[in-house]
Amino acid sequence: MDVSPVAMVTAVAGMQRDQTTHEAQLLVLKKAMDIQSAGAMAMLNALPASLPLAPDGALGTQVNALV
Repeated sequence: MDVSPVAMVTAVAGMQRDQTTHEAQLLVLKKAMDIQSAGAMAMLNALPASLPLAPDGALGTQVNALV
């Protein structure tokens, strides 16, 4: 099998370009996941710590039914 140097250089350059593209895509994905994680944590932190149960009545004395 005879491989020309030009074909080898082209193949290596293409592989390096693909590797760089792949790394850039991974960085963008990680950044998007970090942003999504921060948004989810902000939403969870915005929830009230605990809601009190109803002191009397037939509803909400065992489980908080406030939605």
